[in-house]
This record gives sequence, structure tokens and C-alpha cells, in this order.
Amino acid sequence: MGNVKLSAFADVCLRTLMFLGSRRDQQVTTKDIAEAIGVPYNHVAKAIVELRNRGALDVTRGRYGGSQITSVGLELRVGALMRDLDVREDVVECVSEAGIPCPLLATCKLRGALRRAREAFYAELDALRVQDLTTVQGSTSLPFPLFP
Repeated sequence: MGNVKLSAFADVCLRTLMFLGSRRDQQVTTKDIAEAIGVPYNHVAKAIVELRNRGALDVTRGRYGGSQITSVGLELRVGALMRDLDVREDVVECVSEAGIPCPLLATCKLRGALRRAREAFYAELDALRVQDLTTVQGSTSLPFPLFP
């Protein structure tokens, strides 16, 4: 059994939101997002469609278009978003690669424990909003100058 992992799609969605959250006043192209977060363009494009449908992004098409995070996107609870995007029923597969169900499936208690552990993982992330995970670039203020 491996580490607890986000689904690949949830990971791309979260990275996209975090990247755009650090550039709140900018429209950024899908290509630029993909390059910045190190994810293929097609994966980012799918994430943008999903996030736009959730109201998390404003998307403008065309030559001067791009995506920009919305106030809804900044306020999204990370745990709730990850929970919604993770369509896997179980943390581990209870079926072999050949399609044969595990012989312990009927009396397995591990499956329920793993579901509860995954929910605890998401519950911990529920305390965070997307904006809590981002730092606005160029937002550091300069100290007030002291004059003699």
C-alpha cells in the first residue's frame, strides 16, 4: 500500500488554483500555467474547464484571453474541492488486475478504515482555503523610510 495521494486531476486543479491565486490580478494563458506548474497543456486545459464550471475561474477566450481566479476560487475549501474531484471509491483496489475480487472482501475491515482515514485527510484540508496556500507576487511592502 502506498502513500495517500491526490488523484492526478485533483492535483492539477489545485496547482492551477494556487498558481493563479499568486497572480490574482492577472489573466494567464493555459500554456503559461502548464509551463509554470510542469503539467501537460491538455491536463491543465481540462482542469480549467472544471474550475470555470465551479465558478473558481473567469476565462476569457481569444488572443488576449486567459484565466483568472475569482473570489469564489480563493475561498474554496481545499478538502471539499479534493473530495469532490477524487472520484475513486476506495483508496486501494479490491480487485486484481485480472478482475478477480479479493477473497477477503466480504469480511474486510481494512477497506472501511482506509475510507475513514481518507476522510480524515480531507477533513484536515477543509481548514484551508485556496487563498491560504498562495502568496500574491509583488505583495511585499517596503518599510516606511526613516528620515534624519
